[in-house]
Amino acid sequence: MSTEESQDDSPEEEEDLQYFVRIGGADLDGTKTVERSLSELNGIGTRMARLVAEKAGVDRTSTFGLLDEEEIEAVVDVAENLEDHVPSWMTNRQNDFFTGETTHLVGTDVNEKRRHDINLMKQIESYKGVRHKRGQKVRGQRTKSTGRTEGTIGVNVEEIREEMAEEEAGDDE
Repeated sequence: MSTEESQDDSPEEEEDLQYFVRIGGADLDGTKTVERSLSELNGIGTRMARLVAEKAGVDRTSTFGLLDEEEIEAVVDVAENLEDHVPSWMTNRQNDFFTGETTHLVGTDVNEKRRHDINLMKQIESYKGVRHKRGQKVRGQRTKSTGRTEGTIGVNVEEIREEMAEEEAGDDE
């Protein structure tokens, strides 16, 4: 009897399951746990995902798509306003250059702000901006032997063998 009851419960759970949950302009997988699906979002790692679940009052091991609407809204609210819920040293954008505010960017905002910062460095021609313009390494890595983009250096043995084979085939005829 218990096996039949558990089989009857599973279709109901699948009907209630939200396969996609939208946070910060990105769709998160509703079939995974809260912690795992939040960590797939740009700007939120595993540690931050645990904090979001804790602040929202949700079990981090529960399936994200099976949560109630109120619980999902609480997670979305905490994830989009992380600077209000976590200490300032945990945010990913402290003391913004223009506003001076401390914020935490999530989703597509992370990539957009990063592109904006790189373009700003290029415009003011800082050292890092010049390196970005030239397509060279920016963070002090060695460039003597790595990061070469000019093509192959040295002899291409395969081309020489192919040419020799063609010449031999031409001589045989």
